Amino acid sequence: MTERSGLVDRHVAFLRALREAGLAVSLAEGLDAVAALRALPWDDRVTLRDAYAATLVKRQAQRPTFDALFDVYFPRLVGEGAEAAAEPAGEPGGARDGADDLAAFRGELRATLTDGGQPALERLATQMVGRFGAMPGRGPGLSSWSAYQATRRVSPEELADQVVAALLAQGIAEEEAAGLAGRRLASYARMVEDDAQRRIAAEKGPDHVARVAVRPTIDRLDFLAARRTDLEAMRREIYPLARRLATRLTREQHARRRGPLDVRRTVRASVSTGGVPLVTHHRPRRPHRSELVVLCDVSGSVANFAQFTLLLVYALREQMQNLRAFTFVDDVHEVTDRLRPGADVADVMADLAASTAHASRFGRTSYGRAFTEFAQRFPDALGPKSSLLVLGDARSNYSDLAVPVLRELAGTARHAWWLNPEHPRHWGTGDSAARQYAEVVPMVECRNLAQLAEVVHDVL
Repeated sequence: MTERSGLVDRHVAFLRALREAGLAVSLAEGLDAVAALRALPWDDRVTLRDAYAATLVKRQAQRPTFDALFDVYFPRLVGEGAEAAAEPAGEPGGARDGADDLAAFRGELRATLTDGGQPALERLATQMVGRFGAMPGRGPGLSSWSAYQATRRVSPEELADQVVAALLAQGIAEEEAAGLAGRRLASYARMVEDDAQRRIAAEKGPDHVARVAVRPTIDRLDFLAARRTDLEAMRREIYPLARRLATRLTREQHARRRGPLDVRRTVRASVSTGGVPLVTHHRPRRPHRSELVVLCDVSGSVANFAQFTLLLVYALREQMQNLRAFTFVDDVHEVTDRLRPGADVADVMADLAASTAHASRFGRTSYGRAFTEFAQRFPDALGPKSSLLVLGDARSNYSDLAVPVLRELAGTARHAWWLNPEHPRHWGTGDSAARQYAEVVPMVECRNLAQLAEVVHDVL
């Protein structure tokens, strides 16, 4: 029986983690990565990582997730190498954690932050986690290493003023010195987090860290959990996403132009070939232009979700000429005229944000009041050619749900969908009326850009 290589298992596990994080990695690309690694020297970790990235990563937005998983599955230090690096120079026998040791370590860290040597900072980050980030004796299932614990003990951020003063003494301008110190401290903080993650991966396995600690790609990040920096990255992804979606839609529409088989014409044409139907003829499809009506909850709890759904709808405006959009909190306000084709995106989003005030009368989300207002004020918005798209978390502050009104609206439209940014396990909890509304309108989970693209594609 042939013995399996541990490196092959690690490679397969790495590819599986990339797929679970949202990167589309095929079997052929995995084999390409293996071929690239066979052609490269293995003593240069940076080159190996770049070779992996060149064969597996398709978009720049996926690179941070790839790098994080690469560090987990192919760590910079392992086993004895990590332990040796964690020992302070000239102090064999292991790390110590005392007041004098802490003061000495902070002094060395301050000097290294001033000089800015990358290898020295990496060594200190490893030492810092090994000496001050250990949490032995924790319960089953809990890790024994913590970057937070190490940072709380050492407090590198308190060294910022001293580092700036040392840089000023070297003749660096004040503004440049402050910026340099901030970047080095931020870089050092990432090194500490990476080393703690490496130790946890060695203790509990890389699959565990990949599952709970590595953030997914930007298109699979939850709208409701996104940070400010994530939101900026998501905005940059919206227009490429819309272009890909529009290209896909156009290709599928061309494919659908050919209607059902025209048997009479096909049989007639086969006479010239002795009754063999070499050429098939099809009936032309009847052109159909759908109308889309969007009802979007813009309350604070779903602000991120509303922003991206409206932005994607706006980006796809060219595909949907007959579109009307309405925002609501407890009142309804039409924003169709703000989705102007060709207008500046920043201006459109500013207009939509300003219009939010018109969608709120009492300030508390009330889906029932919004549906009733919509039915009374815009009775001609929906018709037999219309598709209704409701966007919101269905949390109505225990108000009247007006389910019969929604049933009537959905019955008037040709199709109706509801996109909910919450996980289905939260539907029906607290003030969520998702279960009641889902019995009237098909409700779909939509928590990230990937799900949003799929749902909008199906709707269009």
